[in-house]
Amino acid sequence: MQNKPRKIKTSGEPNRGQPLKIKAKRVIANSIHSPSPSPRPRHKDEDSHPVSNSPRSHRNFSHPSPSAKPTEDSDLIYGRHPVLSALESQRELNRIWVTPRLRYDPRFHHLILQAKDNGTVIDEVEPKRLDQITNGANHQGIAAQIAPYSYIELSDLIEQAKSVTDPVIVVADGITDPHNLGAIIRTAEAIGAQGLVIPQRRASGITSTVVKVAAGALENFTVARVVNLSRALEELKEAGFWIYGTAAAGSEPLHTVKFSGPIVLVIGSEGEGLSMLTQRSCDVLVSIPLLGKTPSLNASVAAGMALYEIYRQRSLNTVYLDKLPKPL
Repeated sequence: MQNKPRKIKTSGEPNRGQPLKIKAKRVIANSIHSPSPSPRPRHKDEDSHPVSNSPRSHRNFSHPSPSAKPTEDSDLIYGRHPVLSALESQRELNRIWVTPRLRYDPRFHHLILQAKDNGTVIDEVEPKRLDQITNGANHQGIAAQIAPYSYIELSDLIEQAKSVTDPVIVVADGITDPHNLGAIIRTAEAIGAQGLVIPQRRASGITSTVVKVAAGALENFTVARVVNLSRALEELKEAGFWIYGTAAAGSEPLHTVKFSGPIVLVIGSEGEGLSMLTQRSCDVLVSIPLLGKTPSLNASVAAGMALYEIYRQRSLNTVYLDKLPKPL
């Protein structure tokens, strides 16, 4: 009997015992050419599977101390690209510290003047002062104190996402590491997802570290923060989305799943993976087979691989007009 490839789990995820079997309730379409999966009949043993029981229709700051070290939850961002992205998107900034040389750089000068007109305090300082403010970080001549992040309502995120064909929303189930969350946001925005949903408790919010790691992606990417993640997933289902969760106990290898229609991709936390309650809210659990000796993947890496597979499949159905043969 051949050994089966090992399944993915996010770092530190415990062994959950027997995999969850979902063969009796496949919800994916038979072909990626179908616009969205069809409703399927309920099974009497469905309560043992990771699917919602509700029926649904066809799914068409204050100023930081200059000498204090910035914490993960501080409101300080630094570096040319993060601050430039915040300025270009007219993000609300309380204060900017900038060197004289960079202040008059053509890329920054007009935007800094615009920020000043909007009420931002501009401090022209020497590099040594920025070293103190950022505790010796690689500030590249500029730092800024950002106003608290403005989250979007879930209903508004759904409305925005459904303005495009076959939208994708990412859900982070308890990601506590802001570096991981920032990397997930950067990848999701770059590949083309429409937004992110995070829980309010036991998870990282949008801190300055997340903003910096996301490297400007948050200026073009919306985030909703919800009190009850399971309820949010049910709301997404009612809006026509199909829920795919990444889990070590998933019985469907990622590359065998046919993704179509509006999709929600749920990524588990670094230590625990997907909670059992979240798994039960998913329509399909998927896993990435691992053939090497490394037992797991980082949560942001797993998110990137799953998102790429979704868009790889969709690109096969996309007709690029500039690639069509020209008539003779």
